[in-house]
Amino acid sequence: MRLIRVMCSGRIDPAFVLRAFSQGADGVFIGACHLGECNYITHGNYHTLNMVLLLRLILEHLGLDPERLRMSFMSGAEANLFVENVNDFVKKIKLLGPVGAGEGIGPQELKRKLETATELVPYIRLVERERLRAPMMSEEAYYAYFAGQEMKRLFQETIVEKLAIGQIIALLRAGPLTTAEIARSVGLTPSEVSKHLSTSSRHRLVRYDQEQKRYALA
Repeated sequence: MRLIRVMCSGRIDPAFVLRAFSQGADGVFIGACHLGECNYITHGNYHTLNMVLLLRLILEHLGLDPERLRMSFMSGAEANLFVENVNDFVKKIKLLGPVGAGEGIGPQELKRKLETATELVPYIRLVERERLRAPMMSEEAYYAYFAGQEMKRLFQETIVEKLAIGQIIALLRAGPLTTAEIARSVGLTPSEVSKHLSTSSRHRLVRYDQEQKRYALA
């Protein structure tokens, strides 16, 4: 088990979580003060819960079980609650199995997916703050909001395309590929890949190699 200790859960950065999974962690557990009881009066635990729920959506989109990331609330005096939460989380992770392998994702594919998400962290921070941050509410309300249609729409608009293009760029770093080859690797339809390639071409990220009849990095 790996332990990272910070003074406030509000200092947890999405890069910490993604880096842990990239380095082989099968699960990430975040313990925080009870909502509404912030020791630093910064409401950092609310912001971190928002980020954790967004990261769970990202993990699910990448094909990983979102239950591999959990945030629980407790005070410094609730040692028994901490032990109960950690033990329950460990049992869950053991049932899920090794990260990636438990979901049927190969090591190279997992590496590419997590690296793509990690490269997007600056953008994720920005869009979370400007468009995907819910108002402070109860823990149950946060989970309900992130499971709702409005969040699904916003997530599709702001994150999904960026992740897809990032994975395409990562694939093309190894060499030129056809639309069909890219589609098979990223799990999208050829029409979806064509759409993302068109967007990437407009931004001069990729180009079509006429001689090889394949897409390559610009």
